[in-house]
Amino acid sequence: MRHSTDLIHIPRPVVALSDEYAGNFVDPPHRHDRAQLLYASSGVMSVVTDEGSFVIPPQRAVWIPPSVEHAVTCRSPVSVRTLYISLQDGMPTRCRVIEVSELLRALILEAMSFPPEYDMDGREGLIVRLLLQSINTMPVASLCARMPNDQRLARVCRQILLDPSRDDTLDEWAATACMSRRTLTRLFRHETGMSLAGWRQHVRLLEAVARLACGHAVTTIAYDIGYNSPSAFTAVFQRTFGTAPSRYLS
Repeated sequence: MRHSTDLIHIPRPVVALSDEYAGNFVDPPHRHDRAQLLYASSGVMSVVTDEGSFVIPPQRAVWIPPSVEHAVTCRSPVSVRTLYISLQDGMPTRCRVIEVSELLRALILEAMSFPPEYDMDGREGLIVRLLLQSINTMPVASLCARMPNDQRLARVCRQILLDPSRDDTLDEWAATACMSRRTLTRLFRHETGMSLAGWRQHVRLLEAVARLACGHAVTTIAYDIGYNSPSAFTAVFQRTFGTAPSRYLS
């Protein structure tokens, strides 16, 4: 994705950039001196850091603190609106996906029209201050799978991320991690707060959200991510997100 060093270092608290990317575009691991709010006004992105794997469907944004290495994949054609932000007191220090309200969306889009060195004492400065306050008030979306620090467990998790439909047994995953079943079970819950089965289910649901946003049919998604029936998938999805898959993006 386009990263203009000259623009990023302009002495303003927020620098806004917009761009369009084709589906399957991959921006390899990189980092920024500033915090970044990466907003998908349309299309679906995935962002991967050492800390977790994040899905960003339309009308959501991912917050990336300064100096956090991250890679971005466009799961479909994406309209990207990026804010590079000088970190303020009280802003998040960890990556997260946030819901984007109509107000925040309007503020982000308005910031795209600002000249590089906009007037901090005028209209643009007022909008920027409201924008920064609004970011901190947005609800956090459950669209992240946290990665364990232990590299043996991370190896297992990366394989699940590559193919969420995999249905390996716990013993098979323990062999992949080169540890006993008991150690894997204990250590995985300690590092992620979830069982391996629960983590895999969450990854499947994140993959479902990405595919829904790309326009895939619910039945196709259910079978592709490893469920035995669309009804089983729908029940788990609704229990997790509070709405049916067909209604989630609306």
